[in-house]
Amino acid sequence: MHDDDRTPLTPDAAPTDNRSLPILGAPPDIVPARMVNEVLYCERLAYLEWAQGEFADNYYTVDGRVGTHRKVDAKAEPPKSPEEEAGWIARSVWLTSESLGLTAKVDIVEADEHGRVAPVEYKRGKRPTHPDAAAGAWLPERAQLCAQVLLLRDHGYTCEEAWIWYSGSREKVAIAIDDELIAATKAAMTRLREVTSTACVPPPLRDDPKCRGCSLAGLCLPDEVHLLQAGETRRVRQLHPSRDDRAALYVQESGAKLGVSKERLVVELRDGTKSYARIPNTSQVCIFGNVQVSTQAMRALLSRGIPIAFFTTGAWFVGRTVTNDSNNIELRVAQFDAARREGWRTRFAARLIRNKIQNQRTLLRRNHADVPSEALIELKSMAHKAREAASRASLLGYEGTAARTYFRHFTGMLKGADAIAFDYDGRNRRPPRDPLNAALSFAYALLTKDWTLTLHLVGFDPLLGFLHEPRFGRPALALDLMEPFRPLIADSAVMSAINNGELGARDFITSPVGCSLTAAGRRRLIAAYERRMTHEVTHPVFEYRISYRRILEVQARLLGRHLLGELDRYPDFVTR
Repeated sequence: MHDDDRTPLTPDAAPTDNRSLPILGAPPDIVPARMVNEVLYCERLAYLEWAQGEFADNYYTVDGRVGTHRKVDAKAEPPKSPEEEAGWIARSVWLTSESLGLTAKVDIVEADEHGRVAPVEYKRGKRPTHPDAAAGAWLPERAQLCAQVLLLRDHGYTCEEAWIWYSGSREKVAIAIDDELIAATKAAMTRLREVTSTACVPPPLRDDPKCRGCSLAGLCLPDEVHLLQAGETRRVRQLHPSRDDRAALYVQESGAKLGVSKERLVVELRDGTKSYARIPNTSQVCIFGNVQVSTQAMRALLSRGIPIAFFTTGAWFVGRTVTNDSNNIELRVAQFDAARREGWRTRFAARLIRNKIQNQRTLLRRNHADVPSEALIELKSMAHKAREAASRASLLGYEGTAARTYFRHFTGMLKGADAIAFDYDGRNRRPPRDPLNAALSFAYALLTKDWTLTLHLVGFDPLLGFLHEPRFGRPALALDLMEPFRPLIADSAVMSAINNGELGARDFITSPVGCSLTAAGRRRLIAAYERRMTHEVTHPVFEYRISYRRILEVQARLLGRHLLGELDRYPDFVTR
């Protein structure tokens, strides 16, 4: 018997309350000094980073790591013994104490001629002038330094002071280590263990200016969570970038080789022709068919967290190479728990299919000049029935009826002299038998790839879905969540490529067994698809402009918040 057979859930309820999730293990005994800083800055930030293993860069983190700390880390030196009295300096010193339950990497340890030592922490920016930072720094930074002082004392060093070097103002500021600061530091360590001892993420800050500089704002989504929790109608701050300016690299020439040279990826074709792509400007690499990838290139991409997606020669998405699986085990547990609840699965799948049908109807209404009113009425009826579906089997029936109506009129949205080449009788696949179906299948493969990579980034298992049944090698959850986006992204990309004259009959090869795109046709459709993914639209719930690629991540993270019980429902994505 499923849990929801005993305790039914309301249609919009989360599949589980995060407070009911099992405690997945006690917090580690050793607390990083950086987490002492984070828990005083924002408890939610500390939880996301330490308990769920989340991290993201922004300008401030990259500038601090590369501009401020790189020289320190490059000249790492071990400290002298506590008995050494001659002045010395040690850089990038890592200390751990089991008795204190602390660990830290100290930027610099300076010792005077009497052997007294002092840690020096490098910070980007200028010394704060706010009255709350009158002691030379904000409390989180002072507590982090205090933790370093406690570590040095525990290792036998005489340590009475600490310093912060502000690179922005080139100013070295003394930090007083008094009993009050020591007590605050130890209290922060205790609070960190309390916060992370249960599978319950702390609530986000409300309208706090600290969120604007936080690198995890796009993962935390504080304003979005508050809006969905309260059902408010107010303006949401856009705390994360509207789009990712990095680009995907596609390699589909049979026999090509992908290598690396310093900070560049090198694609070498059979004829010796080479092309280059800068690794920092690359978001993902997509490999089609027989393309060799060197170990060096693969390691360079993995070290940057850049995924590699593999397709067959026929453009069937078969898998991906990514970095180590997400540390967010809580999300995986919640996902697997939700998959056991048949009632919740049906309700969630119904929302996805209803949204898909509504988006199909909108696409027809906007782009088909003579769409019959009967078709729009039929799609509206199927969307309503999908919402009330009693089972996933009936839901698939409504989806199929809507799909036949939608694709029957799809060619009415195509324009241009070459549009007649795309006339067809309906959706077919495996293999597609006509050019339009071949183009749609390829676009759906690209969308499946992007959803799979996004879900892995967020921490889900892409293979376990709620609408599509698990099957060997099939990213069922990606297929679930892409349903509302098929017409908005894939269908729109195909339609745009045809109507703009980028894609025509010349770009297809038709045989008795099916139809496929030529290499040139793929390149043109990939270009149209990538344009669509970077196109910025207004989010229907949060009302800020954001690219479709960023929308996938936002929606996936909000699904995670829903599964963990923080949100009562997963927000719909339906265009107006």
